[in-house]
Amino acid sequence: MKKILLSAVALMAFGFASQAQDIKFGAKAGLNIADFGGDAETSGSRTGFHVGAVAEFKLTEQFSIQPELLYSMQGAKFETVIDFAVIEQDMKLDYLNVPIMAKYYLFEGFSIQAGPQVGFLMSAKAEDEDVKDSFKSIDFALNGGVGYELPMGVFFQARYSAGLADINDVDVDGADAVKINNNVISVSVGYKF
Repeated sequence: MKKILLSAVALMAFGFASQAQDIKFGAKAGLNIADFGGDAETSGSRTGFHVGAVAEFKLTEQFSIQPELLYSMQGAKFETVIDFAVIEQDMKLDYLNVPIMAKYYLFEGFSIQAGPQVGFLMSAKAEDEDVKDSFKSIDFALNGGVGYELPMGVFFQARYSAGLADINDVDVDGADAVKINNNVISVSVGYKF
């Protein structure tokens, strides 16, 4: 399944590259504010970062496609009661995300963006205990946001990623499994050359 998804992403990128008028490559990094949606009852969000590479394939003056490859820290906070004390615990999920964003430039430098994302789970920890087997290895999301690029190549982006897939991989006998999805707000700064 992973090979099929990666092949599809590579074919799409190759197709965009062959139609592109202009191609720019770059890097970006920024802040993540992540939480779980679905049936999960969390006590707060996990603050982390993301970092990675971008490529922009300009198809027309106003429209381009921007695939990215990002390391992304996601997860949430939970409260647990132990010996009558409430303890807040971090659920740390780290992904390798591949968003493919369609960008429409409303005016010089300013764009609105939307597109799908596939994520590959790299690690999952609850208070330093490995819990990767409790989560599915592939995640899907739909992203939307805005961006602004200066003429010198520096750009800024704000994005919301709404998880579409149930990432919970724990079966509970005789009960409905809790549905969990990833939701992330991210703010980035980057540079294209």
